[in-house]
Amino acid sequence: MEGDQSLRDYGVAAPHGPNMTGQHVATADIGDMSGGEASVFRDLLLPDDSYNEDGVYWADLPLGKRLAFVNKVNNAEAAGELRTIGRMIKADPLSPVMYYLRNMIIPGMGLLLEGYVLFSIGNLGPLFEIGFPACWKFQTICEPVWQEAVAYLEVVGIIIGQILVGVLGDWLGRRWGLIQDAVIMFIGLLMLTASWGVTMNGFVICYALSLMFYGVGVGGEYPMTATSGMENAVGSGKISTRDDRLHRGRKVTSAFLMQGWGQWFNQVILILLLLIFNSGSGSPPYDELVVQWTFRISFAIPAIGTLWLVYYRTYKMRSASKQLAAAKKKQSVTGYDVKSLTLTFSYFGPRIFATAFGWFANDVFFYGNKLFQSSFIEIISPGSKGVMTNWLWNLANIAVALCGYYLASFMIDHKFYGRKWMQIIGFLVCFITFIIPAFKYEYYTSEAGIKQFQAMYFLSSFFGQFGPNAVTFLVAAEVFPTPVRASAHGFSAACGKAGALLAAVLFNYIDGQMRFYVVPWFGLVGALVTFLFLPDTTGLDLKEQERRWAYIRAGRETEYHGIAIHPQHLSFYERMRGISKPYNAELDYQQRVEEMRADWESAMARHAEEKEGHELDEAHDDSWSSEVSTFFERTRGKGNGSIRSPFAQQQGGNGVVNEKEKDSDDGVAT
Repeated sequence: MEGDQSLRDYGVAAPHGPNMTGQHVATADIGDMSGGEASVFRDLLLPDDSYNEDGVYWADLPLGKRLAFVNKVNNAEAAGELRTIGRMIKADPLSPVMYYLRNMIIPGMGLLLEGYVLFSIGNLGPLFEIGFPACWKFQTICEPVWQEAVAYLEVVGIIIGQILVGVLGDWLGRRWGLIQDAVIMFIGLLMLTASWGVTMNGFVICYALSLMFYGVGVGGEYPMTATSGMENAVGSGKISTRDDRLHRGRKVTSAFLMQGWGQWFNQVILILLLLIFNSGSGSPPYDELVVQWTFRISFAIPAIGTLWLVYYRTYKMRSASKQLAAAKKKQSVTGYDVKSLTLTFSYFGPRIFATAFGWFANDVFFYGNKLFQSSFIEIISPGSKGVMTNWLWNLANIAVALCGYYLASFMIDHKFYGRKWMQIIGFLVCFITFIIPAFKYEYYTSEAGIKQFQAMYFLSSFFGQFGPNAVTFLVAAEVFPTPVRASAHGFSAACGKAGALLAAVLFNYIDGQMRFYVVPWFGLVGALVTFLFLPDTTGLDLKEQERRWAYIRAGRETEYHGIAIHPQHLSFYERMRGISKPYNAELDYQQRVEEMRADWESAMARHAEEKEGHELDEAHDDSWSSEVSTFFERTRGKGNGSIRSPFAQQQGGNGVVNEKEKDSDDGVAT
C-alpha cells in the first residue's frame, strides 16, 4: 500500500558496519537488545561513514582522530568507486560514460542550454557592432535605450523566473516547474531565431523582448535543477543514503557545471558558424547576411536540444516531486506551505541573508569578469580586429573556468574543506586578484606586467568557479527545509542577478582602473558574511535537517537533540546564539529509536485493520527487518514513553506509543 512506502526506510536488515559486537554505548540503555538487534539499529541510525566504531559522530572526535576518520572514509569510498568503475568497464567499456550521461549530463542539461544562450549575448554584441554598425556601434538608426535594454531585460526576465518558478515549484511541484522552464526556453529560442522588425530598431526591440521571455525560463532553471537534483540524491524516506551524506554536493554541482559546458559549446559553435558563413575567414568585414546566418543558426541549434528536454522532463521525470509531496503529506499541506515560509524567515533569516548576499557578491565578480573581458583582451592583444581574437581568448578563459567547476565538484563534499571554506577562500582569492592591479594598474596593463595581469585574471576565473559560483548554487537549496527550498533558492538567485545588474550598470559609468578599485570589496565582504552567517552542511545527513524541521514546525524545537544543531553544522552566528546547546548524542539516539518504535506501532495498527477486511499483502511483512520488529515486539510498552514522533504527531498522532510524559533533569523531554 502506498501509505506504507516510507516504512521501508528502516528496511530489510542493512549491511553491518565495522562494529560487529553489538556492544555500543548508545544502545546499552535502550531496552534489552541482542547483539544482532543492536548491530542493525547501529547500521540504520549510526552509519559507519559518519560514526566511528564507538558510535561517536565524526564532528565530535578530537581533531587528530577526526582527521584520521575522515581520511579513512574518503579513501575507502574512493577505492570502492574505483573498483565499481573497474567492474563497469569490464562488463561494458561504455557503461561509465552512460552513467555519467544519466547522472550528471542529463540532470544539468537545462543549465547547459541556458548557459549556452545566456552567455551568447556577450559574444554576439561585438559581432553585431561590426555587422550592423549604424545601429549597434554608432546608434544612428537605433534608439540607445533599447540597445542597452538587451542586457538589462535579459537579467530582469531571469529575476522574474527565479522568484516566480521558485514559488511555483514549491506550490505545484518540481516536475511542473522543470517542464514549464523547458517549454518557456524552447518558445524563447524560437522567438530569438525568428526575431525581426520592419526597421533595425524594431529588430532590436524584438530581440530584447525575446531575451526577456527566454530569461524567465532560464531563471526557473536555477531553483528547479538545484532542488530536484538534491532531493534525488537524498532518496525516499527518513533514513538517508550514503550517496546523500558523501556525494550530495558532487551530484548537484556536477549538474551545475554543465553551465560551463554550455558557454564552451556556444563559443565553439559561433566560431565555426562565422568561419562557415564568412568563407573560412574570421577577419572582418562581415556583411549583414553573414551576421544574420551566424546568430540565427546559433539559436536554432539549442532549440532542438530544448525540445528534447521538454519530452524528457514530461515523460522520464515523473517522480521529480516525490520528496516535496512526502514533506507536504507529513505536514498535511496541499498547496503552498505558508507556515513553513513564515517559520523559515523566523528561524533561518540569517541563512537567507548569507545565501542571498553571497550570491549577490559572487555575481558582481562573475558577471563583472565577463563584462570586463573585452577590456582585458584589448590589453593583452592590442590592435586586434574582428571578433575572432576575442572569442578565442574567451574560449581559453572558459577552459580555465571549467577546471574550477570540476575541482569544486570533487572537493565540495570533503569535510575539512567543503562548502563553507571553498566559498570563503574563493572570495578571498578573487579579492586579491582584483585588488592588486587596482593600485598598480599602469604597470600591470603595460608590456612589463601583462603576464602577471593575465595570470591574475585567469586565477579569478578559476577560483570564481572553485568557490562562490558553485557553492552559492548548492547551499541556497541545501540549508533550507524541503517545503520552501525552491522559494529560498529562487530568492537567493534573484539577489545574485541583482548583483549582475549592478555590475552591468556600474561598468557603464566607471573606467577600467576604477572597476578594480570598486569590485574587489564585494569579495572581501562576501567572505565575511559567509564566515558569520552561512552554516556548513558538508557531511550532514540532509534527512536529519528535515527531522529538525519537523520539531520546529511542531513548536518543539528545544526537544531536538540531533546533529543538525551540532556546532560543526551551524554558522558562527547560530553558535553564538546558543542554538547548539540542546545537542546531545545519547538523548538523540534514544529519541530516534522511539520514533522508529512509534512508526512501527502505527504500521502494526494499520496492518491489523487490513487483516480484518482482507488478507494482508505479504510484502508488508518485509517492511521492517526481523531484528527491528522482534525488538519492538519484545519491548512493547517498555519504551521511554515520552518520545512522540514529530512525523507521527503531524499525521494525527497514530504513532504515539503512550501518553506518559517524563522530563529529564534539564527540562528537556528524553
